[in-house]
Amino acid sequence: MRKLPSEPSSVTVIKDSANRYFLSFVVEIQPETLPKTDNSVGIDLGIKTFATLSNGQKIDAPKPLKKRIKKYRKLSKSLSKKTKGSKIYEKARLRVAKFSYGMLRKHAKLKDTRTDFLHKLSTKIISENQTIVLEYLFAKHSEGNVSGMVKNRKLSRAISDLGWRTFRTFLEGKAEKYGRNFRVISRWEPTSQICSCCGFKGGKLDLQVREWECLNCGTRHDRDENAAINILVAGGQSETLNGRGGKRNPPPSPPGRGARGVGAAACETLTRRRAAAR
Repeated sequence: MRKLPSEPSSVTVIKDSANRYFLSFVVEIQPETLPKTDNSVGIDLGIKTFATLSNGQKIDAPKPLKKRIKKYRKLSKSLSKKTKGSKIYEKARLRVAKFSYGMLRKHAKLKDTRTDFLHKLSTKIISENQTIVLEYLFAKHSEGNVSGMVKNRKLSRAISDLGWRTFRTFLEGKAEKYGRNFRVISRWEPTSQICSCCGFKGGKLDLQVREWECLNCGTRHDRDENAAINILVAGGQSETLNGRGGKRNPPPSPPGRGARGVGAAACETLTRRRAAAR
């Protein structure tokens, strides 16, 4: 059992939906500040890959609900192929009923798996970076882009299973606790459309397009990594070539400087840095 940092001023008994009991203590804590670091990170959240960082790192999330539903569908499909009233049908029906009851009992465990993952990831990101920049995907009072996506039947279960909103809450709270900078950029920022190498805006991309080549400078991008870099830049961190302030699309430069005022050598250096990060 973890020792409390100070004497509790109050204790509350909490019972969850799985009939488990918890004690909630209200205690005073001393402000903690982690050692400062020069690292900054932009985070692009996704469904297939939970988070892509601007340094090229990709993090997959456990999807406990998805795995359980997949098994449930398999059992249901098997049941539908059986002849009603037969012994085989009755055995299949009992398997489905037993699994459904087990899902209800294990709901708390699924939630715990997701929460544990989000806590560990948010702590790691906070400890390694001074500034964390996230795209505005959700808002208080259930507003924002995520709420709209959750209304989409095809995306709702996947997004709810990932816990994007909880992840932001964890990052925000831990940044305040440990003296880190947490920033959120506008959801209208075209992070997926802009080349992080030269700043050229290539236009809207279909969700199925995971890699694309800039028509201006020829750099080939991983869609999520490029978006994460642009999120970092939009948060005020000059980590990329177009993060020096001013307009993103500078006027054409003299011959020999490369497209859109960005030197070819600089673009090549950025490309190598991404390859090394992978």
